[in-house]
Formats: sequence, structure tokens, C-alpha cells
Amino acid sequence: MAVSGDDGYPYAVPINYVYDGTSIYIHSAAQGYKIDALRRNPKCSLCIVDKDDVIPEEFTSYFRSVIAFGTACFVESTDEKIEALRLLARKYSPGIDPEAEIARFIKTVSIVRIDIDSVTGKEAIELTRAGRDA
Repeated sequence: MAVSGDDGYPYAVPINYVYDGTSIYIHSAAQGYKIDALRRNPKCSLCIVDKDDVIPEEFTSYFRSVIAFGTACFVESTDEKIEALRLLARKYSPGIDPEAEIARFIKTVSIVRIDIDSVTGKEAIELTRAGRDA
């Protein structure tokens, strides 16, 4: 995730995220550099790498990625926070009941919803050809 950092520098930080079909949700501590930056300027971007297979004999990689641009909104609704945490748990801890963990942290966790403004994508030509031929 990239945000507008101090002194005009971009600030990029790895995050865990989940996409619900409309928006992207992330969780965070309630305080920190990323949160401060988003409060100053809610515009952000995320670079998500779906595939990156290095092919040494071809001196290349077969990659697929997207960049999403959006506006961060701090989720205040407890119901929306719980649903976002459930989605994150399904993605990162499948098959494990998250309810006790959610109850333990619901008052202290910060949930940020990124409302997507635009998305761009790029894919290695080899993957594009394989998809067309399949």
C-alpha cells in the first residue's frame, strides 16, 4: 500500500487485505505512520502481485499484477468492522473460527475500507497467449 508520506515522499508498506467485490479492507493498529498519513490524505494505491514465476532460461518472469487507486475511509460501524474482520479471517485463516479473536480486538483494531477509484493491470504476454489459447 502506498500513501502520501512526510516531506512529499511516497510511503509504501506491505499489508494484508481482502477484496469483497466492491472495496478493499485492511486492518491496522489504531495509531502509526500509515494511519497518520491516511488521515492527512486518504488517497492511496495498492500494488497486488497475483503471479510472479521466474523463468531463468528465458531471462524473464511470467507475472500478473494490478494496481488499485482509491480513497481510504476509516470504518466506524462495529457491524462493518466485524464483517471485514470475518472476511480477512476467511482469507488468511480458513477453517478457523475467528469470533473470539474478533471480540478480543474489536475495540482496538482500526479497519480501513478503500473505495476503489480505478484499477490497472499488467500481465506477461506468455500468460495472455496461454489464456487466449486455452
